[in-house]
Amino acid sequence: MYQVVPGGAGGTNTDVIPKQKHSRDTRPLVGAGVIGLVLVVAAVTAWCYYIASIRKAELLKTQLLDLNKDGYIIRNQGGSIVFRMDFRSGTLDLDSCSKEGEMLSCGKTTDRKLNFFIETVRPKDTVQCYRVRWEELVPDIPVEHAMTYTFAHWYGGAVSAIQHWPVSIKGQQAPKPFVTSDIYANRNEFGGILESYWLSSNATAIKINNSVPFHLGWNDTEKTMSFQARYNDSPFKPNPGEEPCAELSYRVCVGLDVTSIHKYMVRRYFNKPNKVPAKVMFRHPIWSTWALHKTDIDQEKVLEYAANIRKYKFNCSQLEIDDRYTRRYGDYEFDPTKFPNATAMFQKLKSDGFPASLWIHPFVNYDSENFHTCVERRLFVREPTGRLPALVRWWNGIGGILDFTNPEARDWFSSQLRSLRSRYGVSSFKFDAGETNFLPWKFSTRTPIQDPSFFTRRYTEMAIPYNDRAELRSGYQSQNISCFFRPIDRDSVWGYELGLKSIIPTVLTISILGYQFILPDMIGGNAYLNRTEGIHVLPDRELYIRWLELIAFMPSMQFSIPPWEYDDEVVEIARKYTALHESIVAPRVLELASEVLDTGDPIIRPLWWIATGDETAYKIDSQFLIGDDLMVAPVLEPGKQERDIYLPAGRWKSYKGERFDIKEPLHLTDYPVDLDEIAYFVWV
Repeated sequence: MYQVVPGGAGGTNTDVIPKQKHSRDTRPLVGAGVIGLVLVVAAVTAWCYYIASIRKAELLKTQLLDLNKDGYIIRNQGGSIVFRMDFRSGTLDLDSCSKEGEMLSCGKTTDRKLNFFIETVRPKDTVQCYRVRWEELVPDIPVEHAMTYTFAHWYGGAVSAIQHWPVSIKGQQAPKPFVTSDIYANRNEFGGILESYWLSSNATAIKINNSVPFHLGWNDTEKTMSFQARYNDSPFKPNPGEEPCAELSYRVCVGLDVTSIHKYMVRRYFNKPNKVPAKVMFRHPIWSTWALHKTDIDQEKVLEYAANIRKYKFNCSQLEIDDRYTRRYGDYEFDPTKFPNATAMFQKLKSDGFPASLWIHPFVNYDSENFHTCVERRLFVREPTGRLPALVRWWNGIGGILDFTNPEARDWFSSQLRSLRSRYGVSSFKFDAGETNFLPWKFSTRTPIQDPSFFTRRYTEMAIPYNDRAELRSGYQSQNISCFFRPIDRDSVWGYELGLKSIIPTVLTISILGYQFILPDMIGGNAYLNRTEGIHVLPDRELYIRWLELIAFMPSMQFSIPPWEYDDEVVEIARKYTALHESIVAPRVLELASEVLDTGDPIIRPLWWIATGDETAYKIDSQFLIGDDLMVAPVLEPGKQERDIYLPAGRWKSYKGERFDIKEPLHLTDYPVDLDEIAYFVWV
C-alpha cells in the first residue's frame, strides 16, 4: 500500500521542484544579458561623448591657437608655443562657444553673459594674426588677461625712469592706468612717450586697441604682464551716453622673425611722419641755455653764450632760450628787467647765424596776467562738473592747464606763439610737459576724451606748424607730428636710472614705438643739484666725454653745458665728434629719415635687427645700429678704456681700419677704446 504523504509525489511540491531546478540553470544567462546590454549602452554613450569631445576640441582650435576655459595658447609654424594668455576675469562656459569660419565666439562665463571672440586673420603668407575681444555686458566689471612673458624677450610699451632693453620686470604691480606721465617727478610711472604695443624675440607682437581703457600690471613671481580694461577707479571714461561696460580688445600677430613681424606691425598700426625735419637739425648741434643757467637766464647771458659758440668754432642749428624768460608762467612777453631789449637780442642772434627757439608749456599760473582771460573764456581744463576751471600743480607752481580739445584754447595758444614768431623772428619752440599726470584725476574737457593720453596727442598737435625745428617730450599716437621727440631730462650720472646707461635702451624703445626723429637730451645731462656725479655744478669730466661720444651717433646732438667749461682737450674732443657727426652720421641718418616716411622703420636699431637668429643679440643694451651697416659700441662705465664688443656675422671694418670677415658672431673681449674714442664698425 502506498502511504500518501502531503507534498510528496502527486502533491504541489512535485511541480515546484522542477521549476526550481530550471531557475538555477538559467540565472547566469539572464545576468550576462543584462550586463551586456549595460555595456553596450555605456559603450555607445562613451563613443558619443568621445565624438562630442573631439568635435569640441576641434571647435576650440583655430589655426595655430588652442582655446580653453581659462585662456589660450598660440604656436608657431614649427609647433612651439610662442604665446600664452590666461583669463583672470572669468572662466568661459565652453558649451556657449561656437565656430563659424575663422571666428570662434562664446556667449557666457560660468556665472554671466558676455561677448567674446577670437578671429584668425592671415594678412600675409608669413604673418598670422588673431583678433581677440572680451566684452562685459554688466557695468563696472573689469576685464583682465595675463600674458606669460617667459617664452621670449620683450620690447616696447613705454619709456621709464629705469630703462632696460629688453623689458625687465621686477616686483608686483596691480594694473594701473597706462597713460603718459612725467617720470622725472614720478619715477615709478609710465613715461611721456608710450604706445600699447609690445614685441618679442620669438616673432610675436601684441597691439592693444586704442579704444580700450587700458591698465597694465605685472608679477615677477608668476612671470606675467596683466592687461586690464576698466572704468571703475580709473581716469578712463566710457563714450558719452554709454554704460561703463569694459572691453579688452587686441591683436596678436606671429611672424617668421622679430624684424619682419615688427615691420608688419608698424606699417599696419602706427602713424608715420609725413615729412622730415630741417636737415640742419640733423647736421649741427642744438645749444640750450637750460643746464648751464637753469632759470637764471637774461639777455647778456644769451648773447655771451652765442658769442662763445662762435669763439670756439662750433656750428649751431638753433639756440634754445629755456625757462624763465618771462616774468610769470603763462605770460608771453619777455621780462623787461632780464631782457631790456629782446628785439635787439634776436636781431643780433640772427645776424650772427643763430636761429633762436623758445621754451613753451601748456600752463598759465594764477598770478599771470593771462589767467583771468583764460578763466573768462573757459580755455582751461575743468573740474568734472564743467562749472569751474581745475587748478593743477606743476614743477613751477599752480595754475590752469589749457584745454587743447577746445578749438578756442588751441587758437588762443597758437596766436601767442605766432605773435612771438612775428615779433622776434623765433625759429621754433621747445614744447615741454604735455603728460596726463598734470591733469586732475577727474576732469572734464570741451570735447570729451575717453583716454587721458589723448590730451597728450592734442598737445603735440600744437607743434605741427613748427615741426621743421620743434621739440616735444611727450607723445601718444603722435608719430605723424613729424618733429623731434626728446626723452625726459637725464641726470648727470652713469647708471640706468635716467643716466648715461639709460640712453641706448630709451632710444631703442622710442624707435620701436615708431618715433624716429629723436633728440636724446643734453650732453652730460642736466647737472641738477644732488643728481650729478662731478665737482661743483659740472658733470664729471669723463662722464661728459663718454656722453658726448655716444650722442655724436644719435640722430641729433644737443649741448647745454659747453665743452669750454672744462678744458682745451674736451673742446678738441667736442670738435672732433661734432665734425664726425656731420660727415659720417648725419648723411646716413638723413637717408634713413626719408625712408621712415614710407616704412616707419627705426633709424636707430637694435643688434637683433640684422641677427634675428642669435640669442645674444636680443640681450645687448649697450650697442646699436644706424641702419643696417653702422654698428656703435660706446664705453659706458667709469674708469674704463676697453669694453667687450659683440660683432654680428658679416664683413665689418672698424674705425681703426681692422677688418672682420666672419660667418658667425664674434665677441671681442677687452677691446681697447681710449678716452677720446668710441668704437664703431662699418659694414664693408
